[in-house]
Amino acid sequence: MKLRTLIQSLALSLLFLICNCSGPAGKSNSKFTETASPTVDQAEYYHVAFLIMEGTYNTEFTAPYDIFQHTLYREGIRPMKPFTVANTKNPVTTFEGVRILPDFDYTKDSLPQIDILVIPSAEHHLDSDLRDVQMLDFVKRAAKEAIFVTSHCDGAFVLAKAGLLDSVVSTTFPEDIEAYRKMFPSLDIRDSVLFVHDGKYITSAGGARSFEAALYLCEFLYGKEIARSLARGLVIEWDLEQLPHLILQ
Repeated sequence: MKLRTLIQSLALSLLFLICNCSGPAGKSNSKFTETASPTVDQAEYYHVAFLIMEGTYNTEFTAPYDIFQHTLYREGIRPMKPFTVANTKNPVTTFEGVRILPDFDYTKDSLPQIDILVIPSAEHHLDSDLRDVQMLDFVKRAAKEAIFVTSHCDGAFVLAKAGLLDSVVSTTFPEDIEAYRKMFPSLDIRDSVLFVHDGKYITSAGGARSFEAALYLCEFLYGKEIARSLARGLVIEWDLEQLPHLILQ
């Protein structure tokens, strides 16, 4: 009797474990199994790479990062999963002195798929950064595969130097428009607008208006209500029609 009771007890325990490890029809409920699949992960998110380097300006980096990261808290959409890339995994110091630890080193690491590439402005985007052949090559390769490529403020200089804006209308930081025209005289450059959307490229004036260029991309992808919800969450007034911008598609 004791042996029979022991066997029954073991059988019940095994049945209990099976029921708790499986869902309907024996399918696993494990979230780890789902998120570990690259196919599922790529389908669920837009992977957004922020290219940072020494002297990156805080606002052009944090403004779009804030907007895009908040899409994770909206239901019924394919949200964005932002991450940072640099030519190192050591801390990168922004122009304002904030130290950021990059998620990936684009010179060594295997990177996630990049659906959206963001080029925030940096201190030397008008001079020494434009001689960084390795960085420019990364930008070219990432832009080729990306669905959207965005720049803020002088980030447009990097895209232009990489030869990505040759047939694209673009803009940059208002006070650097003349320098932009002088450096790239063959480009179609517009002033008096906060951002320009031409094909897969969105270039913005930068500064605090980087929020608005990022919100525009969200409205383009998700619609007005999601964009307004994101704006409210960051206490930003958002009305695309009231902003000077240029959309060419």
